[in-house]
Amino acid sequence: MDAPPLLFDRSLLRQRLNRAAPRIAAADFLRRRAAEDAADRLSAILRDFPVALELGARDGAFARALADSPAAERVGLLIEADVSERMLHSNPAGRTRLQIVADEERLPIGEEKLDLVVSLLALHWINDLPGALVQIRRSLRPDGLFLGAFLGGATLTELRQSLIEAEAELSSGAGLRVSPFADGPDAAGLLQRAGFALPVVDVDRVTVRYEHPLRLLQDLRAMGETNALVDRARTPLTRKVLARAFEIYQERFGQDGKVTATFEIVSVTGWAPHASQQVPLRPGSAKVRLADALGVAEHRLSPFGDDAELPRDR
Repeated sequence: MDAPPLLFDRSLLRQRLNRAAPRIAAADFLRRRAAEDAADRLSAILRDFPVALELGARDGAFARALADSPAAERVGLLIEADVSERMLHSNPAGRTRLQIVADEERLPIGEEKLDLVVSLLALHWINDLPGALVQIRRSLRPDGLFLGAFLGGATLTELRQSLIEAEAELSSGAGLRVSPFADGPDAAGLLQRAGFALPVVDVDRVTVRYEHPLRLLQDLRAMGETNALVDRARTPLTRKVLARAFEIYQERFGQDGKVTATFEIVSVTGWAPHASQQVPLRPGSAKVRLADALGVAEHRLSPFGDDAELPRDR
């Protein structure tokens, strides 16, 4: 099989995360939101997880959210892993003792060793996302749980449009300045392709208001979420292009003296297959009609509806 295309420079990503480690607490609102949501989802699952791994732990937002959650007593050992060693050391207070520097693309865990894997806002930097999900599924024991969250396709749409339009207007062409993100509807298919059972996908669209687009860029830098594309434009934006991009941003996405920035968090849940799990019935295998089960009369409907007129034009 052909190797997946290299979209992201993982070495550059590590450098960006190392640079951001001292400042990530100032811009961790997305990670805190995703971590609290993951802890809430875990609280609704009444079972124990003796050994858990978090991929892309960054500054430990999930460990802190878990500590304040009823699920804390059901999670035994939580191993924190991150591609950036500085990130693992960025917030030592309240962190687990077992931490490993590991690349999410090369999971250093044997098969069926874990009961729970969590990854929050890190998978959108993976070159081979289906392959990484397969590794995660294989690392789980049967009936083990995967909780994930990644940035979806609508993320930073305002910034992307403004940069492309400004650069196309003032230079010979527009370069790649904002990463592509996977669409939420594709997530369930990715989980099934990786062999997960009972996939569930939710999309949380977050709108953040900034006084100026520059403040958004500062937050992205503090998060370690700046451009790490392999095919990124190598020439930096000129002041003229950047100023024009800010003008477009404020004109098109400004309101009441502020601008908006969209972040789409795609949350996914999947289970390693196990014989005890429910499976859907084969189509046509039902033994009771739906009308009988509901206790209602069955009526045949026109394909165009009861009162609809047939279309006049073809």
